[in-house]
Amino acid sequence: MHALAGLPTADTLISAKPVDYVIIALYFVFVLGIGVMARRAVSDSIDFFLSGRSLPAWVTGLAFISANLGAVEIMGMSANGAELGISTVHYFWVGAIPAMLFLGVVMMPFYYGSKVRSVPEFMFRRFGTGAHLVNAISFAVAQLLIAGVNLYLLGSIVHALLGWPLWVALLVAAAIVLSYITLGGLSAAIYNEVLQFFVIVAALLPLTLIGLHRVGGYQGLKDKITEFASSPAAAAAKVPSADQQLHSWPGEALSGFSSPVWSVIGIVFGLGFVLSFGYWTTNFVEVQRAMASNSISAARKTPIIGSFPKMFVPFIVILPGMIAAVLVPEITKLKAGGSPPGGASGEGVKFNDSLLLLMRDVLPNGLLGVAIAGLLAAFMAGMAANISAFNTVFSYDLWQRYIRKDHSDDYYLRIGRLATIGATVIAIFTAIVASSFSNVMDYLQTLFGFFNAPLFATFILGMFWKRMTATAGWVGLSAGTLSAVLVAFLSKDAFGTLSLGVIPLGGQGAAFVAASAAFVVDIVLSVVVSLMTEPKPASELRGLVYSETPREDLVDPEERKLPWFRRTLPLAGLSLVLVLILNFLF
Repeated sequence: MHALAGLPTADTLISAKPVDYVIIALYFVFVLGIGVMARRAVSDSIDFFLSGRSLPAWVTGLAFISANLGAVEIMGMSANGAELGISTVHYFWVGAIPAMLFLGVVMMPFYYGSKVRSVPEFMFRRFGTGAHLVNAISFAVAQLLIAGVNLYLLGSIVHALLGWPLWVALLVAAAIVLSYITLGGLSAAIYNEVLQFFVIVAALLPLTLIGLHRVGGYQGLKDKITEFASSPAAAAAKVPSADQQLHSWPGEALSGFSSPVWSVIGIVFGLGFVLSFGYWTTNFVEVQRAMASNSISAARKTPIIGSFPKMFVPFIVILPGMIAAVLVPEITKLKAGGSPPGGASGEGVKFNDSLLLLMRDVLPNGLLGVAIAGLLAAFMAGMAANISAFNTVFSYDLWQRYIRKDHSDDYYLRIGRLATIGATVIAIFTAIVASSFSNVMDYLQTLFGFFNAPLFATFILGMFWKRMTATAGWVGLSAGTLSAVLVAFLSKDAFGTLSLGVIPLGGQGAAFVAASAAFVVDIVLSVVVSLMTEPKPASELRGLVYSETPREDLVDPEERKLPWFRRTLPLAGLSLVLVLILNFLF
């Protein structure tokens, strides 16, 4: 059971027993079974790409959050927790919840009401061919790169579990995801994401509770972090102070700024506004789940329902990382500036290994199998979300619009399945790029700065300013993307040896600055170009611009008959109050 016959093996990072393999096997039977059942519901391209717009809000709400519970949430955030501490919660309470609520309350009525099949298609209706083509291509490239992150971490789990070479693990992991997406399309992805959400929680909650018990509860964890941070080794390795690791504000450990004021500004504007709103309101990976809902009311509530579990995810992903930093010898040594051998990649322990090593040290067999299944679920959910969004944009926005128009629906369904296969193959190669980063969050935030920040600037200006023109759309979007790339090159470490280091910030602080630059450049150029070019007539902007869209187009009249806890605005208000309380407490 240790490895496939004929394949070279390595020492495994995790010592799984037969009971663990049985649990993992049962999970895969369920995953593939959902794909087979979902195939029966696929009769046309709308079924394959958008689930026939037939799913209830609770299903799409859980899928919305599960699609984001991939590499970023699980390995990236636990790595951040180990390296930086509690300030990582800003990715959730500042960098997610407000934008998710804005998406549900303000933007989903435009997406769902216009009946577009993708976010780039909305861009086409508002700005025409130029902005649409830039958006569609940049989105497709971003999904292939981010799918590679999920695939790399999925392959790492298989490598750690069985000792297979990473390239073999990548191929096996890719084949599993490919099978159920190709079979059942978005429905298979969404129903698997709902299953995966519960599996992930079942995996990570015991890990957190047992880990906390081992360190003497949350107070014991704080004491151990304080003791480590005051040691000579921590000082030599420039480890953030105990105060920075144990308090979310002002968050200098996360932002990289030495000034508390600039740190707060960087987190609120760079992460909380530009990166967060750019990701959650324009990323078709997430929006696609809401667009699969069965009504405009369900579509609006999808991200709002998702915000409730989202705000509590830090307690099962960031806390384990913090626990690993004081409980797992290899992570403690790494944080103190050492280079312990081994790790999931076999090329040395990285902060990305924090969760795996904690599982190894604290979980008994049986629970270990559940935890491994949970991690596999997380990475498959993330990768499947990327691939299902990619195949929709490639098939509708690139192939149908620019290469082969006016073919049958079966033809585009076939293209979608071929695009799924092609994207999975390419993701195997982009996984190799992701493997070179010690903390995948640095890599992902850099990508989000390139693609999402300028897109959000174009969207938000175009949605609320009817004077913005088609030319301004593609000029602002292109210039914003290029400015983010330039800032990343000028920063430390964003592109390894190619980085110039002119801007004395690296990692996620550099990503915040790059995203902010992209946003500002996009807005300024869009305004200047709009004032010099001809806008669309107001009559063509209904459903695309807020001021030109009647209120009745943006709401479901039946919703007022529902109890308050099933209505959009009360739910959004409750979520906002809860996240403000969490920010205050931590």
